[in-house]
Amino acid sequence: MKTNKVIFFTGAGISVESGIPTFQEQPGIRDKLSRRFATEHPEEYRDTIRKMVDSCENAEPNAAHFAIAELGCPVVTMNVDGLHRKAGSKDVIEVHGILPTREQLEKKDFPFRYDGIVLYGDLAPRYKDAVRLVESLEDDNSVFVIVGTSFYTGISDTLRTIAELAGAEIIIINDNAATKVPALCKKLKKLLYQ
Repeated sequence: MKTNKVIFFTGAGISVESGIPTFQEQPGIRDKLSRRFATEHPEEYRDTIRKMVDSCENAEPNAAHFAIAELGCPVVTMNVDGLHRKAGSKDVIEVHGILPTREQLEKKDFPFRYDGIVLYGDLAPRYKDAVRLVESLEDDNSVFVIVGTSFYTGISDTLRTIAELAGAEIIIINDNAATKVPALCKKLKKLLYQ
């Protein structure tokens, strides 16, 4: 089979080997990442985001991020860590937005004026872009690779369903991404460029 299109869809699991903990490893964090919580407890919310910025700022892309970037395929990510772009990926849809800079985080009106991160209860402005991209997959010549996703959110479940309905081959990697993704990318490279 010749593959004409490959799309990667990534969640927190791809960044574990870069030292970024998943939400499952941080009990209670999801409760602090809602718009309501941010509005009612702005300083505690700021503290939560500050810890996330600390963790992501010190993280480096791992072999999985670099392999995807080298392959040059589009990426839809649920992550706000910026590691795909840091690794060199150009076509990245960050469905949940991006973390604020330190300067934005420390502004007096944060979180009321910063809408760059999508919280639970927010609309995801890049969601439609992600749907359109996944809808471009075609039967018998496309691959949708899911890496490190727990399918906790409706977005992740919907994108997988759209890919399945399009007839794309679905590949799921939920552990050892830094080893398994580069190996898969080598195989996909042969299919894409044969």
